[in-house]
Amino acid sequence: MTPDPVTIDPQTTLPEANRLMKECNVRRLPVIEKGKMVGIVTLGDIREASPSNATALSIYELNYLLARLSVGAIMSRDPLTVSPDTSIEAAARLMLEHKIGGLPVVADGRLVGIITESDIFRLLVMEGEPRPTFA
Repeated sequence: MTPDPVTIDPQTTLPEANRLMKECNVRRLPVIEKGKMVGIVTLGDIREASPSNATALSIYELNYLLARLSVGAIMSRDPLTVSPDTSIEAAARLMLEHKIGGLPVVADGRLVGIITESDIFRLLVMEGEPRPTFA
């Protein structure tokens, strides 16, 4: 789990959210409003909301439109979460079943961390135990 993950507020524009994700090397940002998590936005959400490269709009028009679109308009509301005492196995199972790459960790309604597929892979590699092969 990554404690105290990078967060964003719902009024943040898509270009700013994209910049923050690149700068912090993350693919998802919990969205916080008045101290409470209200959603999550992913790099995929931003890509889906952005016009395709085949658009007839000029770069200036694209930048203008994207600068007016906020994270709150595209975020996933009420995302699936886990508590700090949820097992790694249970979190991994939820991520697999729901086809998501990360889960916010919430305690008493407050975001305390985030667990991602990278965290789970890191644990598997660090274990040091031989794993069965696919052969």
